[in-house]
Amino acid sequence: MKTTYLKSVRARPLAAALALAGLAVFALQGCGQANSQTAPAAAPAGPPITAATVIERQVNETQEFSGRLEAVERVEIRSRVGGFITDVHFKPGSLVKKGDLLFVIDPRPYQAEAARAEAAAASAQAKASLAKLELARSERLLADKAIAQREFDEKASSVKELDANVRAAQASLEAARLNLAYTRVVAPIGGRVSKAEVTTGNLVDGAVILTSVVSNNPIYASFDGDEDTFLRVGRDAQRGAAVPVKVGLANEAGYPHEGKLEFVDNRLDATTGSVRMRATFDNADNALVPGLFARVQLGGGDATRKSAILISDRAVGTDQNRKFVYVVKADSTAEYRAVTLGPTIDGLRVVRDGIKPGEKIVVNGLQRVHPGAPVSAQVVAMDADLKAGALKLADATITKGK
Repeated sequence: MKTTYLKSVRARPLAAALALAGLAVFALQGCGQANSQTAPAAAPAGPPITAATVIERQVNETQEFSGRLEAVERVEIRSRVGGFITDVHFKPGSLVKKGDLLFVIDPRPYQAEAARAEAAAASAQAKASLAKLELARSERLLADKAIAQREFDEKASSVKELDANVRAAQASLEAARLNLAYTRVVAPIGGRVSKAEVTTGNLVDGAVILTSVVSNNPIYASFDGDEDTFLRVGRDAQRGAAVPVKVGLANEAGYPHEGKLEFVDNRLDATTGSVRMRATFDNADNALVPGLFARVQLGGGDATRKSAILISDRAVGTDQNRKFVYVVKADSTAEYRAVTLGPTIDGLRVVRDGIKPGEKIVVNGLQRVHPGAPVSAQVVAMDADLKAGALKLADATITKGK
């Protein structure tokens, strides 16, 4: 009995210690659960992307088309008379003025014909003069009744016939002189001449093309506009209002050449939905050459300036036949937005519908974004790429200049 009592007394402190330890563990677990309920879980970080704020500006909307440069005047040079080419008086590809001598055809046969026609005209004139003198004598004789009326009438008729012969001889003389002048083939317009298709010593006639000349200043740029363009500027062009047009060549940046819309066709092609248009450009420096491809930018004048929403083309994605952007919401999640796009102005794309000014959209990292997913956005300027490109171009220009 005494041994059992001692064991129970010794076990009491151990049991109490174990009980206190269990209470401590339970209390710690309870505190951990309470802390886990009160502290929110950390949101997972989204993929890194670059975002920019949608901007709004006053712009003059333009449209871009592909076109071709055309000469205002183009002439195929042919000979008006037949003969042998005796001389070529131009350098292929050179600029010529109106009236400059290009070819010489052997003039000797035409000189002889002109001399014969001149002699025939002089002979006819002499006969007519003699007939007029005889008619004057006949008038006096008729007054004295020394000749019959019939004889006088014959004299008067002869004078009229000889006058007609004089006019015919003069016409033949003019034709002979024209043919003689045509042996000197001159440029009918000013411009740039092609190469000589026929060289010295060849026999030519009116069917042979000797060369060609195209005018160089001013010059046309022809292009096909769409229905929207026709409705926007067609009426202004047809009533003579100035519609600005710019062109740039394949080796040029932007649209450095300025002109004005000169012609809009009177109907749209129902098959293609396009209308033929043409602009005129000054070409004093001969930088524009007929036949070259040209990028055409058609404006609408200062009267058409309006407020527009602008974004970078890099922010636009394609979903089948729709265009979309991702808008970065206040909770740093991405929202899918379908947008309606307009033309490009100063490197930025006009948005007709779908977003508002001040919203942030994803401009880089579009492939890493999903609708409703969180993103880690670094905000930059919408035109940051354009400015960087301009700086690179400036640096390249300076380096090239050195």
